[in-house]
Parts: sequence; C-alpha cells; structure tokens
Amino acid sequence: LRQMEPTMVNVSGMDFYITPFSAFKAANLTGELASVLAPLLSALAPLVGGDDKKELMEVDANKAAAALAGCTTISGDKLEKLMEKLLLGGHIAVEVADEDGKKDASKLNRDLADELFCGEVQDMFVLCFYVIGLNFKGFFRKFASLSGKEKLAGEEAAERISGKRTLRRVL
Repeated sequence: LRQMEPTMVNVSGMDFYITPFSAFKAANLTGELASVLAPLLSALAPLVGGDDKKELMEVDANKAAAALAGCTTISGDKLEKLMEKLLLGGHIAVEVADEDGKKDASKLNRDLADELFCGEVQDMFVLCFYVIGLNFKGFFRKFASLSGKEKLAGEEAAERISGKRTLRRVL
C-alpha cells in the first residue's frame, strides 16, 4: 500500500517520516493548494528550468523556502490553514530526542510543530515543500514548460495546444 510507505526527509537535522495523503484528501487539497500557490509559483519560477532543466519539485528545498518566505502577495490566514492541512493531518512523524538523548518517533501535532519550528519558520516551509512534492508531483511536473522556462518537444506541444483548444470550447 503506497499510502503506508513513509518517505524520510531531513530538515535542519530532524528526520521526518511522511506518508502520502489518500487520493481523496489530495484531491480535496488541490484547489486550495493551487489558489495559495499561484502567487508562490511566480516566486519559484526563477529557480525552475535553466541550463540544468530542473523541474519544480527538483529545486533545492532551502532555496524554494527562501523564495516562498519572501512572497508578500498571499494571505497569512490562508497560508496558515494550508500549512496545517499539509503538516498536521497525522501523516508525519518526527524523531525527537527526549531528556536522555534517546530518539523516539512522534506524530507531528500543533504543539510539537510549535516547539520544533519556533524561531525557524522557514523549516516549516521546507517540510511543506517535501509534503507537496510527495503528494502532488504530477500537479507540478510540467511547471517548467508552462512557465516558459523550457521548450516542449514538437509532438507534445501540438498535443497541449490541441487539448487547450478543446478545453476552451468545452468551457
């Protein structure tokens, strides 16, 4: 079961284990994610494409977090609500050391997130970036080509143009 397979990511020396969203939860978040990320994608556009042909989800998470933190065109309330949905849904565990230095995995909840990210909010952005990358790869896979950073092959471009014309007629 893909939904039960955790992916380990390291953010500022902490190991987080992320399990994918269910298909319906991901679908539910897609619209909200798109509305919040539209302004953010313009902030990330300079990091995509270029000589190394990077796709959006291949961008260095720390560079992406810095670009996102500098974006001033989104509502803080919307961003907080989205981050809660991305990080606090019970699908992330983190290894935390106790008083004796023994590491134990705990589910990420609001209190633990407040403790871990206090003074290090950019690390929450980095973790969100990983969660989005794990759950919405296909959603962003073609961002570089749509942003004009990368040219499409002839056949693929023709299919896209044809599909857009058909979509416009339907809408």
